[in-house]
Amino acid sequence: MRTRASAAVLTGALALSVLAVPAAHASDGDSGVPAPFAASAAAALTGKITKVTVNGGKTVAVGTSKKKITVEVSASDRNGVFVTAAALWRGSNINTTETLLEADRPNSDPCKRTATTATCKYTFTLDPRTNLANKDAGTWKVAAAALDDAGEPVALKEHYKNAKVVRAAKLTANATPEPVKKGKTLTISGALTRASWDNLKYNGFASNSVKLQYKKKGAGAWTTVKTVKADSRGTVKTTVKASADGDYRFTYGGSGTTGSATSVADFVDVR
Repeated sequence: MRTRASAAVLTGALALSVLAVPAAHASDGDSGVPAPFAASAAAALTGKITKVTVNGGKTVAVGTSKKKITVEVSASDRNGVFVTAAALWRGSNINTTETLLEADRPNSDPCKRTATTATCKYTFTLDPRTNLANKDAGTWKVAAAALDDAGEPVALKEHYKNAKVVRAAKLTANATPEPVKKGKTLTISGALTRASWDNLKYNGFASNSVKLQYKKKGAGAWTTVKTVKADSRGTVKTTVKASADGDYRFTYGGSGTTGSATSVADFVDVR
């Protein structure tokens, strides 16, 4: 991802090398595809990107190991679309950015076509060991393109939409003592940690607020009891008065660079 890549390589080479689109203009050292994001090409584009879906529309939270997501691109053109393509990138210009992620090469044709449309689904691998660093967490841009059966672009968008790629978080919760007498003090402690894409560990996520929630035995919904702030090591600790049998958990809502997290519930027997 930290190798500079032009948009022409992104869209054209994917279509030509993976799906064997006829390369009418190809020559040695030339992908055969016009630089699709060149201003001069824009006027000739007759098609339209109609939809792009990244990870089913959900935020992409990546931990300390690789995560695979799908990106689906749909396009239409009156003369037909043979293939669509996409890339995830950060920066101000896709042609000069050093933060660009291309799709994995599919093993088979990833597209469904009609006479005038095509929808193609690709897998992207996000891996802290190879193409993610902590600085990459946040809002990414999604580029999308469509090509005809001659490898010519018919629709192009350097920045079609945004997608969130964030560092995964974890939460734990443990209530003590168990069992506990009614009216006595119950202590709930835990830890909020966040994945580091730099050292491949979950480290304490300091000074962030989490919610303590309670669900009485037999109830269907959780109730927020209070908000607690993690200390400098990500440790969370608070107390409540035991009232009835039920579950306790901590939840963290996430941020612009960090995913949300909910601990496993801890059931407390109140006697």
